[in-house]
Order: sequence, then structure tokens, then C-alpha cells
Amino acid sequence: MNIREGLIPTVLGSAVTATGYALRKKRGSNKMIADTVFEFGLAHVVLGAIDLVEHRR
Repeated sequence: MNIREGLIPTVLGSAVTATGYALRKKRGSNKMIADTVFEFGLAHVVLGAIDLVEHRR
């Protein structure tokens, strides 16, 4: 099985971003933690996308 470099961080980052977004919308959750999770996921999406673009075949 051939998985392109950068695909796993991009997919994982998307899941983490969605989790952070859900935490941001939930009342009673810690806003700082929700923002941190959201931004951590976005960073993975960006870095994974950079890898996908750099390592095209």
C-alpha cells in the first residue's frame, strides 16, 4: 500500500481541528483548551498540505 507523504498528518489534523471546533461550540468547556486543540489541528493540516505539495510525483 502506497500512502503519500503528508496524507496522515493532514487527515489527523482535520480530525483534531473538528474536535477543537466542537469543543469551541460546547458550552462549559475551557475556551483556552478548545482554542489550543483547534490551532494544533490547523497546524497539522497546513504542514501535511505542504508535504503533499512538495512530494508530488
